[in-house]
Amino acid sequence: MSSFKTLLAYQKGFEQATELFSISKSFPKEETYSLTDQVRRSSRSVCACIAEAYRKRIYPAHFVSKLSDADMENAETLVWIDFAENCKYINKATHQKLLERNDEVGKLINYMMQHPEKFK
Repeated sequence: MSSFKTLLAYQKGFEQATELFSISKSFPKEETYSLTDQVRRSSRSVCACIAEAYRKRIYPAHFVSKLSDADMENAETLVWIDFAENCKYINKATHQKLLERNDEVGKLINYMMQHPEKFK
């Protein structure tokens, strides 16, 4: 049986969310209900939206719509990664690695959006 967990976009997104959770543990206490919470929420939402999209894959418009939500959450995650680097919570090397994975996830999501027929 096929599962959303087999999708490369989901796997890379899950990897990103897991790493961001770990990294954000070192953010200052005053960021708990702002940057820490936001980056964790948005990165996890990428995966949740991909899972929801997969369940709607027999309806191409719904599939693409949910993937658009995943892409939006991925873009939001990028903003929080930039803030984390700007505030010196992560170094430039970590920032670059997270940006590259974020870009990869975005490209995978966009491929799925452009080719919904391949995921039926």
